[in-house]
Amino acid sequence: MKNSVDPLTLLEIVPMTVDSTPSLPPVTLPTDKELVLKVIPMPADCNVNGDIFGGWVMAHVDLAGAVLPARYVKGRMATVAVNQFIFKQPVRVGDLLSFFAAVTRLGNTSVTVQVEVYAERMIAQGSYIKVTEASLTYVAIDDHGKPRPIEKPSAKV
Repeated sequence: MKNSVDPLTLLEIVPMTVDSTPSLPPVTLPTDKELVLKVIPMPADCNVNGDIFGGWVMAHVDLAGAVLPARYVKGRMATVAVNQFIFKQPVRVGDLLSFFAAVTRLGNTSVTVQVEVYAERMIAQGSYIKVTEASLTYVAIDDHGKPRPIEKPSAKV
């Protein structure tokens, strides 16, 4: 008979909170990114599991991600790529979501942004957990939907 290991011994036991979310250490909000959006998901935004639908979160990340590029583009733009999108924890009805963003690349026609989303749970006000992070690229477009150059900000002296 082969040596067998009980699969349960391989699992890390994580204490659960009242709402069945693993207890996670609270995090501090980023200081290297700008708060660009705050929103509270409602019951109509739930999926079949009772959590907030991932597409709802993605749509709000796209909106939050567009705030900083708009300052550079100064006109029409479109989301050209979702380079990375990670759901780290479920989002629940009543969570206060804070969306933080920072420009990571400014190209000739495009701007890439990193967005991080933190949840302040209804039952744990003042404590935050990171629920989502993403990288998105937006492209400046002209009236015909074609890429157009972005005017580079002048260097401050």
